[in-house]
Amino acid sequence: MQEYILYNDEFILANQPVLSVGNRGFKYGDGLFESMRMSNGKLKFAEQHAGRLSEGMKALKMDGSTLLDAYFLKQKTAELAKKNKYKGNVRFRLSVYRDAEGLYTPENNKSGYVLESSVLNESDYQLNKKGLIIDVYDELAKPINKLSNYKTSNALIYVMAGLFKKQHRLDDVFMLNQNGFLCESMSSNLFVVYDKQIYTPALSEGCVAGVMREVVMDLAKSNDISIIEAQLNPEVLKEAEEVFVSNAVGGIRWVMGYGRKRYFNENAKMLSSLLNAAN
Repeated sequence: MQEYILYNDEFILANQPVLSVGNRGFKYGDGLFESMRMSNGKLKFAEQHAGRLSEGMKALKMDGSTLLDAYFLKQKTAELAKKNKYKGNVRFRLSVYRDAEGLYTPENNKSGYVLESSVLNESDYQLNKKGLIIDVYDELAKPINKLSNYKTSNALIYVMAGLFKKQHRLDDVFMLNQNGFLCESMSSNLFVVYDKQIYTPALSEGCVAGVMREVVMDLAKSNDISIIEAQLNPEVLKEAEEVFVSNAVGGIRWVMGYGRKRYFNENAKMLSSLLNAAN
């Protein structure tokens, strides 16, 4: 159980209030976050997380992006894991917010952060034994703009998708962009195998530029496996041989069913094995 969080370099009891009513992350969703994994005491893909965090902070015009580098991420996650007496397999969420007064227009662009942690049971990425059951969430579309590729604190569309998932007793849902094409799942990037070729929505389709998405694509390239970034019509789900998703904490998870359609998991198994072998 998490006892402490790290709030702007200070350890605070996890059940102690730290954010004021004026916090811009609370009032306006004025911030962004990174979900990260530590395995056997080592933070995974720290450089990639730091790179995306820096790009996101610059896109939001927030100061301090050079300070929150890979060294910072490794150091602070290690400190919090030690403080909470975790043994080495940990999930972290780093929330960065604009620490400023003002209404819609902030008075400055100073940043603050909160780092949270929770225990993970496994050191390796575990491919799910039971495949996910999914559906397409089409009540709200994700807009395509210059912030679409970042994990911002504006997450209401994912909350609504989560309510849809819960209502329909699903394991996950796939989001559509404003043009009606596949974008991502609630918390992961998606991959579709069609006619023995792996496809994933291009970043221009508005999906989050996932760290694990990048890792999987680099891993595939180094093993002569072709993954094509494309615009994907949701109708492809009815014809695909395989569908899987990826994120930095869970690795790769395979989808078993969409409606009456059932999928295989050969590519998901192969890439998951390569992922663990490489790390």
